[in-house]
Amino acid sequence: MKKLLITGVSGFLGWNICQLAREWQVYGTYLSHSLNIPGINTLKVNLTNFPEIKQIFHEIQPAAVIHSAAQSQPNFCQTHPEESHAINVEASSNIAGLCADYNIPCAFTSTDLVFDGLNAPYSETDAVCPVNLYGEQKVMAEAAMLKRYPMTAVCRMPLMFGMATPTATSFMQPFMQTLKEGKELKLFIDEFRTPVSGKTAAKGLLLALEKVNGIIHLGGKERISRYDFGKLLVEVFQLPSTNLQACRQEDVKMAAPRPADVSLDSSQAFALGYEPLCLKEELEALING
Repeated sequence: MKKLLITGVSGFLGWNICQLAREWQVYGTYLSHSLNIPGINTLKVNLTNFPEIKQIFHEIQPAAVIHSAAQSQPNFCQTHPEESHAINVEASSNIAGLCADYNIPCAFTSTDLVFDGLNAPYSETDAVCPVNLYGEQKVMAEAAMLKRYPMTAVCRMPLMFGMATPTATSFMQPFMQTLKEGKELKLFIDEFRTPVSGKTAAKGLLLALEKVNGIIHLGGKERISRYDFGKLLVEVFQLPSTNLQACRQEDVKMAAPRPADVSLDSSQAFALGYEPLCLKEELEALING
């Protein structure tokens, strides 16, 4: 079996990729959250230490790489610019350089937050214009990786949801917990995304690894506000709805500004065989395993 190196397997997306990459002998890196995934070789690696990551490439000799490790909390990136830059930009550029040296497929997980939210839906050719530091760092990483290795598949990921993994959650879990505890859950009616499940996102990445060079969007088929997504969660998981409240972005003070609508036009990926379900079906599939 060919060897696939996945960075960030303790993260929500990395873990989901591991569940589907069964045609590969998978090696997965983590930094702070050690975990055991059956059938996966997990390695503690500091990706910001270039000699360390270079050594891993030398030892494993991967046939392909999916780079999903990141500091992906916008508020953290905004308040810790140097620390987040080291992993989000410098490590990504170095990984692209190593993939170029080995001449192997490389897929990178970027974000819909590279856009300013004023002209959705966004296609791959639309100009980037991030409104927060996390988005800026992903823009820098995209450019650095494509410069060092134009064959990189830069996959712009949407908001992702799914059941909790052994070491990570999606944005669903705090929503559901708040409602179950009978507390008020305020969700934006003026922030729109094109979300997909972690499983669907992982399928898209494996497809892109095989078929894409350059930028591709892996959003879902439905544009939805956080509030309407909350209503779907309530319906599918039969949660108490009395404390679900609508609010606006301006009502909540956050360290990192958020764009209003970063819905992705993912028709290029759909044409390649990327097939997200409708959101209600995606959520029902989570209940049914």
